[in-house]
Amino acid sequence: MRSEVKVVFGPAQEFDLVVDASEVLSFEASRQWLDEQFVKNECEPMRGSGKVLIADKIFGIAAAVGPAAFKDPAWALDYARATSGALSKALLRIDVAMRTLSY
Repeated sequence: MRSEVKVVFGPAQEFDLVVDASEVLSFEASRQWLDEQFVKNECEPMRGSGKVLIADKIFGIAAAVGPAAFKDPAWALDYARATSGALSKALLRIDVAMRTLSY
């Protein structure tokens, strides 16, 4: 089984990432990777309360690094492994421009 992650920045900027099920990170490892990237890329909490949901981290990181980071196959694979593991879904669509997450 495999996981598919589609990251959309706009009509001309879509990235289809495929991860073998054996490569998907555990929930804890996914959370740790997302936390590290959220801090590293100086992402800001979206809510006034300061609470940051996993979906907020997924959007925040993608928005902060932009399409250029997804052109790096190693980084894009890590992102796909972490998002798939964090949400435990085999098919994800992350539309950064519209701020929607579907699975």
